[in-house]
Amino acid sequence: MTSIRSRLLTILIASTGLVWLFAVAWIYVSTQAEVERVLDARLTEAARMVNSLLAERRIELAALAGDDELPATEFQTEGPSYERQLSCQIWSLDGRLVGRSEHAPDGRLTEAGSGFSESVVGGETWRVYAIENPALGVRVMVGDSIAVRDRLVGDVVKGLAIPAVLILPFLAAVIWVSVRRGMSPLDRMAQSLSSRPATDLRPLADDNLPEEIAPAVRALNGLFQRVEDVRDREKSFTAFAAHELKTPLAGLKTQAQVALASKDGEVHENALRQIAAGVDRTSRLVRQLLDLAAVEAGDRTPEMQEASPVEIVRQVAGELPFAGERVRIEGGPAPSARFDPVLLALSLRNLLENALTHSDGPVLVSARKAVGAVEILVEDEGPGIPVDELPRATDRFFRGRAKSASGSGLGLAIAKEAVARMNGTLTLENRKPRGLAAALSIPAVE
Repeated sequence: MTSIRSRLLTILIASTGLVWLFAVAWIYVSTQAEVERVLDARLTEAARMVNSLLAERRIELAALAGDDELPATEFQTEGPSYERQLSCQIWSLDGRLVGRSEHAPDGRLTEAGSGFSESVVGGETWRVYAIENPALGVRVMVGDSIAVRDRLVGDVVKGLAIPAVLILPFLAAVIWVSVRRGMSPLDRMAQSLSSRPATDLRPLADDNLPEEIAPAVRALNGLFQRVEDVRDREKSFTAFAAHELKTPLAGLKTQAQVALASKDGEVHENALRQIAAGVDRTSRLVRQLLDLAAVEAGDRTPEMQEASPVEIVRQVAGELPFAGERVRIEGGPAPSARFDPVLLALSLRNLLENALTHSDGPVLVSARKAVGAVEILVEDEGPGIPVDELPRATDRFFRGRAKSASGSGLGLAIAKEAVARMNGTLTLENRKPRGLAAALSIPAVE
């Protein structure tokens, strides 16, 4: 597993080393160019100075009068490393050497008449500036060795590179310490999480956190809250399911005991009918519990399609064994909507079962176009829901004052959760003079 700390250290140290390398290369190139410019300017000034001294007769050209050698005129810098950096020669126009500096080579510095040039003298490359003086009949040449120039640039770069090499380990140690201290909030958070028991879902402290870590801590706290909500919901679900299943199972056991103990045929038959009804109620409750668990789990991605929802209504009504002629589908062709057939069928089945359970009259189903949606209306003629209980009617296991003996308080909760998975809503409203209207609103096809 790759360590963020190791990657960060590698990146910082490598990038710092590359920056130093590029800096040294840039300094080398720029220093070389600047040194050449400065030394060329010095060559020009030195040649002009010697030419001016000759013109003002401050230097005697005895060689022009027939002497074989003139006293050497020195043009060098001080210091042992660069004492031969600058050399000067004075040649007559007829090709005789009439003067030179102390360390100037014996050979002619350049064959050029005037201006800058480079030449090889005695196996050494020279940069030379020449001035021709026709009035005196001489040519002044001032040059310096390219090797000396290169050594000068190399010494400058070496003076920068050596400290850089010595500083890099210290810099790496500073980077390591900085990264370690910078990553310490993550280490503390990891230690805090690793020492927690599985049941501890308290949010992490988010005060005075670095900006880079704060989003991760907030995301973890949000995850803890969602896990806590799911756990609470599962606890509630288990408790309510156990309570709801306990009653019909106890009733089944009682009726079975009555049937076994009674010798009366009518009592025996009634007990069997009660057992059959209890089995139906328990079967419905188990199916609703499974439906609610499946809808709330959210593992299945809704497969949305565009079609008329009326066909789903007919399909669901045909599957209900006790619907018969009581379910009536009103209106013409319904507008197309976007829905998941499985989720819509689940919602409608629970709404129809709820309406048929609480009403002895017909159940009317219709579909109509609304603003950006299609509404499927399920209306019954039952007692409705007391106004003060309407906000809680879609809560799980909530049955209210007008509860049915066969109900479990899950139908409306399942319908609401299923339609919400399709980006829809469930609205409940009492009818006048009596009854309940449940409106499923799902996205319409634009």
